[in-house]
Amino acid sequence: MQDVRIRIGTATLLTLVAFFSVTGAVGVFVWWLVFTPRFQEVKRIRIIAGTLGTIALVAIFIFVAGGDGVAYFIRMGAIILIGVWLYSEQEAGDFLHLGVWLLGNRTGFELGMIAEMGMQMAESLTADLDRIHMAMTIKGQPWGVKILVPAGLILVNDALVRAQDTAELMAVRGFYYGGSFCPKFTHKRSDIIPGMVAIVVGLLVFVPVSEFLILYR
Repeated sequence: MQDVRIRIGTATLLTLVAFFSVTGAVGVFVWWLVFTPRFQEVKRIRIIAGTLGTIALVAIFIFVAGGDGVAYFIRMGAIILIGVWLYSEQEAGDFLHLGVWLLGNRTGFELGMIAEMGMQMAESLTADLDRIHMAMTIKGQPWGVKILVPAGLILVNDALVRAQDTAELMAVRGFYYGGSFCPKFTHKRSDIIPGMVAIVVGLLVFVPVSEFLILYR
């Protein structure tokens, strides 16, 4: 989907559908299979596999404790897949366009810029972690939790320092609140169909269709 409004609206609706209903989660999974490139555009498949594996472990614990672990895994798995699709479709500037369109050039600009900077920081942290992993592999040193945790703490601390430096630089240059920005969106007809199908899935889950059928009879 090229239009960020349709993309985020669709992802939000499908996430709610999957969270509140196992049947809805199955419908969301079918939607994901039909309307997304699935894992073809995902660069870090190991992170997704690890996340799904963690969810599976939690589901097993819930099942052993007497809860419905299967339902938990189905719902959370569908939500993770929608999140993966949304992240893979994300482009630079999407949050800024969406924020200004929703809330204007003051609050919308501010929130959109914060979201964009957060996404850039997350991508920078991931790239730095990959470089550390590559360096450890070249040196022949083991890569595990003992290395990952301190490396992650160092990267997060550096990210916070860079954020502080960026804030001070923006303040020195006179930035106070909001800005002037004209949002632009591009969309195709192919963006409409997945959005409409997502609405249908949401209606089937949240609207008691069976009651209407009974009234019709």
